[in-house]
Amino acid sequence: MEAIGVSSESQVKKAKTGLEGTGLDLPPNRHGNLKSASSDQNFKEILMEIKTSKTPAVINYGASWCRVCSQILPSFCRLSNDFPKLSFIYADIDECPETTLHIRYTPTFQFYRDGERVDEMFGAGEERLHDRLWLHS
Repeated sequence: MEAIGVSSESQVKKAKTGLEGTGLDLPPNRHGNLKSASSDQNFKEILMEIKTSKTPAVINYGASWCRVCSQILPSFCRLSNDFPKLSFIYADIDECPETTLHIRYTPTFQFYRDGERVDEMFGAGEERLHDRLWLHS
C-alpha cells in the first residue's frame, strides 16, 4: 500500500515560514543527473535549465519532516542511476517555499518532457515510481 503525506493549509504555511536551507546532500550518482534545490532562486534556475535543455526530468517535492518522503528518497536517488537520460531533482518545500507553494501533498513527483510538465504522481511506492520513470525515460 502506498502512503501519502497530507498537509493542511495551516501546516504548509507554518512549515514554509522557516529560513531557507542549504539543500539536501544527496549521495553521488554515476551520471551526474541528481540535483537538490537549495533555495527558491536555485530551484528557478534548475527549472529554467529543464525547460531550455528539453531534457526529460522528474522533480521530487518533499519535506524533511515527512516520514513518507524520507522513506522514498533513497529509492529516488538509486533510481537516478538506472535512468541516466532523466534529470532527477529534489526540492524540499521548506527550502523553496515560494516556488513550491502549489504543492499540497508530499511527496509529489512531477515529470517533464520537452520543457513541459506531462505527468504528476502523489505518494510513494518504489515500484510505482520505477514504472512511471520507465514510462517517461
